[in-house]
Amino acid sequence: MEDSTHLFYQAGTLMLVGMGFVFGFLSLLIIVINTMIAPLASRYPDNVPQVKPVKPASTASSDHPSSVVAAISAAVSRYRKEHPINKNH
Repeated sequence: MEDSTHLFYQAGTLMLVGMGFVFGFLSLLIIVINTMIAPLASRYPDNVPQVKPVKPASTASSDHPSSVVAAISAAVSRYRKEHPINKNH
């Protein structure tokens, strides 16, 4: 029993040392990369694309005949009567 306790202690120690090493290495890597990129970022900034304003789609009622609008409204109304919304679902 004492032997397995010692093995678990060694395994835990090795795991913590390994995690600490990886954390330290990755932190150092991030610091080095940011330090090396900072002068390049100021010398070569990213190009910002020019955004053209988008015209809103026309919603003129002349595009749709009134008979089509009436038919769609009636169909939606009938559907809602036949399929009520169950909010407890």
